[in-house]
Amino acid sequence: MTEKEIMRHVDHTQLKAFATWEDIKKLCDEAVEYQTASVCIPPCYIQRVKEAYGEQINICTVVGFPLGYSVTEAKIAETKKALEDGASEIDMVINISDVKNGDYAAVEKEIAALKEVVGDKILKVIIETCYLTEEEKIAMCKAVTAAGADYIKTSTGFGTAGATISDIRLFKENIGEHVKMKAAGGVKTVEDLEAFLQEGCDRIGTSSAVKLIQGHKTNEY
Repeated sequence: MTEKEIMRHVDHTQLKAFATWEDIKKLCDEAVEYQTASVCIPPCYIQRVKEAYGEQINICTVVGFPLGYSVTEAKIAETKKALEDGASEIDMVINISDVKNGDYAAVEKEIAALKEVVGDKILKVIIETCYLTEEEKIAMCKAVTAAGADYIKTSTGFGTAGATISDIRLFKENIGEHVKMKAAGGVKTVEDLEAFLQEGCDRIGTSSAVKLIQGHKTNEY
């Protein structure tokens, strides 16, 4: 795959708790230069990025992040504010406690509630695979599909592990036709980027893509 083809699928990410405006600006400048799918940034920076970059950048942000156990009403409020500030993609974290309690219907209901708020914009659902059994992952594939979300996403990048090829293959077997896949966390090499895309991921969330591509170029000469 070419550099451009890879970068078109990258959500260029900076979600550290101590991210400064300089960090965010660097991220956005790289996103413009490399034409990434989006920047994924903390909600507190959405408005400033929108004002600084306008339509040059597609803004993604996170809701209920990174632990997921906020009440639905709080996630709805976060989502509304993010959209108002200029985000066009929302990456929400499910309530993992509900999953562990076997209340899959509650998870589906919450996803559907956020999708109603998001409307024709994009909702990605982070299920945090590192904490789930295979049975729970399959149940989440079904919940994400039934709730009408646009993407299922593996990880926050803040859990005990990130995306794996085996989880992406499991997703493919159990999601509906309209649901796309996003891998995040643990994408460490250009080969990883290519492998996840070849398995069918439409997006990859990583803070490392530009550095990896630059390093890959250097190694070619």
